[in-house]
Amino acid sequence: MRNLLLKDLGWKLFSLFLATAIWLTVHKINDESEVVPAAFTGDRVTFDLPVLIVSRASDVRDFRVEPGIVSVTVAAPPEVIATLEGSEIRPLVDLSDIAGAKDLSRRVEVSAPAGVTLVSVDPTNVVVRPPPQ
Repeated sequence: MRNLLLKDLGWKLFSLFLATAIWLTVHKINDESEVVPAAFTGDRVTFDLPVLIVSRASDVRDFRVEPGIVSVTVAAPPEVIATLEGSEIRPLVDLSDIAGAKDLSRRVEVSAPAGVTLVSVDPTNVVVRPPPQ
């Protein structure tokens, strides 16, 4: 038992020191990252926006999404909210990997300008309907 504790004692102490230093570094970084971003301390605004469809250039089919309009709520500092327009926020549905299935449910992705944080999208998924054959 004594050999188990004292063998390579220098390496064991060095490992303990290194593990403590790493833990303290990660803990400090984690504490700094928990600060609430400025975008969350500002106002919130909701826009009712049409869902845009993104597909391959070779895919010329006329897809429809239901519902065609989603409510997007964003947060930003008051000075950004004052100048923010609905056209700067884009709810998108990516259909570039779709084959030929019927009635697909896809997640709505939202593109917003810098300094604007997405709070919610309602509904989060839309149904994609391919055109009739």
